[in-house]
Amino acid sequence: MAETFDTDRRRLLKSVAAIPLLSLLGMSLTGVSARAAAADLVYGASDPAAKQGGSLTVGSLIEPPSFDIYHQAGEAVNFVAPLMYQTLVYADHDGNPHPLLAESWEINEDASVYTFTLRSGVTFHTGQPFEAADVKYSLDYMRNPENGTIGALDFADIDTVEAVDPLTVRVTLKQPNSAFLITLTHRNGSIIPRDWYAGENARAKLNSTSVGTGPFRLVEFVQNSYMRLERNQEYWQPGLPYLDEIVVNFIPNSAGMLVAVRNGRVDMAVLVRPQDAEQLEGVGGLTVQRSRSLNQKSLDLDSEYGPLKDERVRQAIALLIDKQAVMQAAISGYGQVLGTTVPGLQERWGVPLGELPNQTVDVDRAKALLAEAGHPDGIDIELRTIIGYDWMEPAALTLVEQLAKGGVRVAIQRLDLGTWLQNFRARQMGFTLNDWGTPPDPNILYYRHFHKKPEGADFRNWANDEASTLLDEGRQALAYEDRKAIYDRFQKLLAESVPTVMMFGADHIVVVSDTVKNHAMHPIGWHFGLVKTWVDK
Repeated sequence: MAETFDTDRRRLLKSVAAIPLLSLLGMSLTGVSARAAAADLVYGASDPAAKQGGSLTVGSLIEPPSFDIYHQAGEAVNFVAPLMYQTLVYADHDGNPHPLLAESWEINEDASVYTFTLRSGVTFHTGQPFEAADVKYSLDYMRNPENGTIGALDFADIDTVEAVDPLTVRVTLKQPNSAFLITLTHRNGSIIPRDWYAGENARAKLNSTSVGTGPFRLVEFVQNSYMRLERNQEYWQPGLPYLDEIVVNFIPNSAGMLVAVRNGRVDMAVLVRPQDAEQLEGVGGLTVQRSRSLNQKSLDLDSEYGPLKDERVRQAIALLIDKQAVMQAAISGYGQVLGTTVPGLQERWGVPLGELPNQTVDVDRAKALLAEAGHPDGIDIELRTIIGYDWMEPAALTLVEQLAKGGVRVAIQRLDLGTWLQNFRARQMGFTLNDWGTPPDPNILYYRHFHKKPEGADFRNWANDEASTLLDEGRQALAYEDRKAIYDRFQKLLAESVPTVMMFGADHIVVVSDTVKNHAMHPIGWHFGLVKTWVDK
């Protein structure tokens, strides 16, 4: 077995740090039109040696509860949805925006009006032509909170969406938003045919058919078993995708995944526990790909849940956690300890860990805080984990040991993903482990999760006025230096008040058969790279 570590993908770091924000937006102070740079960067690098055809089998521990992409939350959907559904803009491995369904765009001077020129000749999987009316419908539907969509708050800044003509869309925001282009790269910005959700059983139909413009279309989804995607014969990018078919086998645990990799039942697998790669040493015909991520493994603290209502209790918990030890137990050190942002954003946007409060273990201070909060004998609390996220079990056991030293007595409660997601959306997270990634911008990482209602979802019921004000300011500021100063202040407040403990970010560890060619994992962890992957069998 060979191993490669894509050091070139320490992306979003030095190369991007040198690029002014306005350049990343594809604009200047005079609102110059943005044009496609290197089309080769969309979905990763092309391979001149690629062969068309063939089938790729992917092993997955995580199964989406459904493929209703506008209403179904969770990373399980995010992993594969971008193969079927597309957005106006694509963010490359460095976090730079590139035209996707939009061929170009113009932005006014204060980043409040975005005018998109759409690609012609694009069709949906339904056969309908892709036009401005579809973009208007999609963005209007997603941003309407009455529709129960998962991304309504991501687009709450939109004032109007106008279909100027069949291939031109103008989006006017209520206020400047310097992160709007990157926001559009998220799965929540996927474009679907106009009036789709007005149809009978529209949401249920998405479990058997896809209606996007993406390079693959869904042809079969058998729960607790597999899903099958086939090449979109009408796809608008010439020569793509390379593969004829992708089959995703849902495998119940990591042990079963390792067996499937060894015996060739799957050609590729993302290892949820990166240390499992060590068990494949000496196995011929396999390569392990390792790269940095935009992912975090966190401990969330619902500020309306039992003793967590008191900030001092949350601070005490933070002071009892040895993040390095938790990471070692969970993923054998295949990652990076975090402060208040994800690995791929740390150098450009993160505050150094040494400048953040509550990052160093201090058992005596933790006990004192619990006593001040009225708990001199400690507290009892349930810690929720998600079945199928195998790293959570060893992480939870390690946390139980660490927290007990300060008088925090923990019982582990294991939930299925569907139940956990219901709690998440209902803002009843409790005390839970979490696993999520972000597009490469701090506004997207923080705003929806931590801004108070109604502008944000405030999943952890933090309701912090100062934090919300900072997040508003960070969204509206245009210059990188101004945004950096604002997000520094926000991160220090986040670390001080502790609505979450960002523990570590796991490296992406992907095991591929030697027959799998030209695969690269996007830092966000979604399977964009499969569009340009091919097989040599």
